[in-house]
Amino acid sequence: MPKRIGKYTVELETLPAVAGFAAVVGKKESEGPFGSCYDQCHTDTTLGQSSWEKAESLLQNEAVHLALKKANLKSADINCIFAGDLLNQCISSTFGLRSLDIPFLGQFGACSTMAQTLAMASLFVESGAAARAAAVTSSHFCSAERQYRLPLEYGGQRTPTAQWTATAAGAIILGTRDQYKTAGVGVQAVTFGRIVDFGIKDANNMGAAMAPAAANTLTDYLNDTGTKPTDYDLILTGDLGLVGSRLLEEVMQRNDKDIRPVHRDCGLMIYDRKKQDVHAGGSGCGCSAAILCSTILQQMGAGKLRKVLFVGTGALMSPTSSQQGESIPSVAHLVYLRS
Repeated sequence: MPKRIGKYTVELETLPAVAGFAAVVGKKESEGPFGSCYDQCHTDTTLGQSSWEKAESLLQNEAVHLALKKANLKSADINCIFAGDLLNQCISSTFGLRSLDIPFLGQFGACSTMAQTLAMASLFVESGAAARAAAVTSSHFCSAERQYRLPLEYGGQRTPTAQWTATAAGAIILGTRDQYKTAGVGVQAVTFGRIVDFGIKDANNMGAAMAPAAANTLTDYLNDTGTKPTDYDLILTGDLGLVGSRLLEEVMQRNDKDIRPVHRDCGLMIYDRKKQDVHAGGSGCGCSAAILCSTILQQMGAGKLRKVLFVGTGALMSPTSSQQGESIPSVAHLVYLRS
């Protein structure tokens, strides 16, 4: 059963096992440093669909089906699926997964959604509420830009602090350790973050808005567990980009918790900033999902990484709140993965 450690962290004693995982990406993402690690790469932003929103739904559907196939399972074998995305009412998840006929629990954590869905699925498996559960999320550059910023046809100039919303989806299937004794990766602990708001209002500077939340949650976890950053092979944030990563490292260093030797950010990994026009890096739910559900879990399965803290960061804004001049509250959720 789950056991609380300290004030904010929950330890999972049975170590729910990663039975299968998959990442599906678009053309720009496939041209990045980890293009060969993804399960499926598309060359058309519409994926043959009539809209970008329908294309994003297809990304999620494909990611789940591929993860199920790798786990040698069918949708009927899954007790519940946790899913979310950036669009209003999480329509990418709803329409993308409706054909699977799996009990559905929609989640919204903005770009922290992969960590949130994975944490929830882990707790369900740990508690016995589910023998198998799935976690999935997605984002799409075109659908996100249309909703949150400006129509693509407008051709507005992007600021240096802006990040590129990844066209990608990632999915993970979790099962009990009894079912998957030989599974290489399991979930050891989760820490759910608190809402942090430093008053930032610039929708083109997500990294600065989310960095304080990442620092908050990571500090909570380290204090709860009595561990230090170098106890882990990797502290993976997603997705702070260049600005947010520097801010996080500076804050943690001031708090005597220097993460620089083991820190990497999904927003800085998914693209080649020198060759691809992405300014401060990548963002979107699918950014951290694609990196986690490809190269990171692959390296963990191969024994190259053993202890990974995955810290998903999300800006809890909406078009309505931005239009009303509100600031950008943020949150970060942490999942401790161990091989």
